[in-house]
Amino acid sequence: MTLETLTKCPVCNAGHFSAFLHVKDYTVSGNLFQIVKCDSCNFLFTNPRPPESEIGAFYDSAEYISHHDEAKDLMSRLYTAVRNFTTQQKIKLLDRLVSPKGALLDVGCGTGFFISKAMEAGWHVAGTEPDTNARAQAAGRVGEGIKEGIRDSFFETKKFDVITMWHVLEHVHLLNETMKWLHDHLKENGRLIIAVPNPESYDAQKFKDKWAAYDVPRHLYHFSKHSLEKLAQVHQFKVQEVLPMWFDSYYVSMLSSRYKNGQTNLPESIWSGTVSNLKGRNSSQRTPNTSSLIYVLSKA
Repeated sequence: MTLETLTKCPVCNAGHFSAFLHVKDYTVSGNLFQIVKCDSCNFLFTNPRPPESEIGAFYDSAEYISHHDEAKDLMSRLYTAVRNFTTQQKIKLLDRLVSPKGALLDVGCGTGFFISKAMEAGWHVAGTEPDTNARAQAAGRVGEGIKEGIRDSFFETKKFDVITMWHVLEHVHLLNETMKWLHDHLKENGRLIIAVPNPESYDAQKFKDKWAAYDVPRHLYHFSKHSLEKLAQVHQFKVQEVLPMWFDSYYVSMLSSRYKNGQTNLPESIWSGTVSNLKGRNSSQRTPNTSSLIYVLSKA
């Protein structure tokens, strides 16, 4: 297996890192990967990592359920059930942020469930998805406008009222190039919505290297609120809101307990998810501190 090593921090460009955690890939390879912390800005990122040309093999799993619509086991059935509710909450967020409804781009749209519901709600939608099978399912749901990536010529002259990245930014190899593209293709009064796991949450501290949302090597970056805000500033964005994702703590705790115990401990998972949400809601910080967070960005 070929790995590439970053010599500069993707957020602040400093060149000195410290070992933070060794984490196992529980989904595909069983290999250990290292997460490092930037000595300058404390940003966490997987290093070394598979290059973009080889990362696809690490998504080749039936357990990677954002690329599948089948609900076969307990985890996927729960994911599907919760997805129906959270999708409606996401659309309510869009409607609150931007009126009238306009053009929406969902980067990393998976099988297209979210954008198909947004289209039904009156949004003009487009999406990107690198996985061939998932992209085909998305195209079947919404028609044209689903492309492999943001560099497709289809997007060259287009700008959007809202661009969403639901648990996608942590997967992107060309982080700064992507952030620049997002700025260039967002309308002046538009909103960029980024959802990512939060390594400072209670469940992350509880499960440590077994925390499922590290998800190495697919997750290349592990954003704290500070590092996400720093990245936003570098690319002329301003964080307008930080919102919790309540259900993620339960889903992540269920996976984490499986990694820890060899099987899902449902009572432990429910307890961990509940405590994580309570602590995240009652955080001494000015914003939530739950298992995953939604960042609403505008152009600075």
